[in-house]
Amino acid sequence: MAFDQMKMLNELRKAQKDLKKQKVVVVSGGDDDDNPMVELTINGELKVEKIKIDPEQVDLDDIEELESNIEVAVRDGMQKAQEIAAEKMKPLMGGLGNLGM
Repeated sequence: MAFDQMKMLNELRKAQKDLKKQKVVVVSGGDDDDNPMVELTINGELKVEKIKIDPEQVDLDDIEELESNIEVAVRDGMQKAQEIAAEKMKPLMGGLGNLGM
């Protein structure tokens, strides 16, 4: 494998490792952003790391509201994490065409 190809693969691996460290925190529902019903943390690899639900905000007679807020948080968090990943990988993607894969 040529030196440039090895260098590109190493840069790609480093970018992927850096994405693990990226965290996206989104909130949904509740009184305001300082007191959300649902708080979700997703890393740059699009893996959910934490879901926090404020029991004070949950109405047990309206579980659909909680479900809806979880769906919103997951959707928004995934979208933001994908944007971060795309931005991080963008400079590297052009060089992958030269790897002969």
